Amino acid sequence: MLKVVPECGSRTGAKTRAWFEIRPLGCRESAGSNLARSDEPLLSLPTQGRSASRHVDQIHLSLFTAVCVPVQRSGTVPVISPCRTERSDYEYFTTPCLTFPDESSCLYYETLPPSRTRDRGFVGDTVREMEAAADWASLSDEELLERRISKLGLELETTPLEPLIQQLYSELSAKGLAFRPPTHIGDEWFVPIGVPAIFVPFFLVHDRLRALERSMMLEVEGETPEWFMKLMRHEAGHAYMYAYRLTRKKKWQEMFGQTSDEETPSFYRPRPFSRSYVMHLDDWYAQAHPDEDFAETFAIWLTPDFDWRKRYAGWKALQKLEYVDELMRSLAGKPPVHMPKYREADYNFLNVKLKTYYARKRKLYEEIYPGFYDIDLRQLFAAPAGIKASSYLRQRRRRLMNSVAQFTNEKKFRVNKLLTRLIDRSDELGLRVQNDDPQQDFRVASYITTLVMNYLFTGKFKRTK
Repeated sequence: MLKVVPECGSRTGAKTRAWFEIRPLGCRESAGSNLARSDEPLLSLPTQGRSASRHVDQIHLSLFTAVCVPVQRSGTVPVISPCRTERSDYEYFTTPCLTFPDESSCLYYETLPPSRTRDRGFVGDTVREMEAAADWASLSDEELLERRISKLGLELETTPLEPLIQQLYSELSAKGLAFRPPTHIGDEWFVPIGVPAIFVPFFLVHDRLRALERSMMLEVEGETPEWFMKLMRHEAGHAYMYAYRLTRKKKWQEMFGQTSDEETPSFYRPRPFSRSYVMHLDDWYAQAHPDEDFAETFAIWLTPDFDWRKRYAGWKALQKLEYVDELMRSLAGKPPVHMPKYREADYNFLNVKLKTYYARKRKLYEEIYPGFYDIDLRQLFAAPAGIKASSYLRQRRRRLMNSVAQFTNEKKFRVNKLLTRLIDRSDELGLRVQNDDPQQDFRVASYITTLVMNYLFTGKFKRTK
């Protein structure tokens, strides 16, 4: 997944830009360069600054707050929404922003110089708060959800993830590659745009957080070593793409297509039977974007003991694999040409409470399947007597969810939400079913699978990695 954080600066061939970040009303930003998120209320108004580094908090009195917006004079500014789409990068759209006419709704403050910025926490942090974070593993889910992720003291060292990260580095070395992408803890799997560093989700770092993730989302992305390594190889492809500026190469563009830091689409429509793309992650992810096509191709190429020439013989995707092989051989032993300085806190998005993180994630993972189930449900549960159809579905809910998710590759959370809608609607319609019909389970599983597959092959997928 690629992320963009608020920034203001010039790039080669690009105009100076200012970015918005939209936040629910009442949230505030820590003054300074760390841009760490907070959902704590703004208790007092900052004093107005006069330097060139002045920022503005524009509080929209209805729904959102735009925070940390560098002062700028252009008529419109690109906007990046922090609301995570279910499987997507941040959404891009544009909003007028000329002179901020409603001055009463704007707060101004001056960013502290780097020597005065704080890397961690806010002014209200106390030693007692930090000490209290040490016992969070024994808390109940309700208590743990009140904790701020950045205060959990998470580290990759000495965890089961550390040898897996070293395994990635060994695989790169075995190919003769010298660059080892730095790995950090973040809110999801991603590589920041332009920064050759990998962020892995915080919930993989500790067993207690894995249990919470499974409780909240019904599954844990990357929880097995095999799954973790597939994702790491994919993200390593993004990191190499930035570290060696590969997208600037003409042949790279001929193979994978034109790429852009600012106009990467959130949605894509895959062609499941296309032989122009490798198949590594689920959902035909190589088809999402040229960057993802390269990352997926790189991951296949990097996988140890995998005969990609045999597997993709006769596929157009083999040309891409052969190009990646040629390209990586040319980079063997060479240091990266692009290693910008960065701070983890600018990208990890961990300064939120767990309850806020999961409220956003669950909302954005909910899939709005079509609501016209009545005709199908009446045919499926047509018995004049028997047990309630809603009770029947509840009793088989977990088995149905697991089997449908397994064979459709759909997220368990979304399948579970679909089952919830079917249960609720069956209850509202007063439908009943004979509990001793041996074919009923098969019909129900087939129907739910059909609903999911109809959506997958007619709807849009969202980019996530």
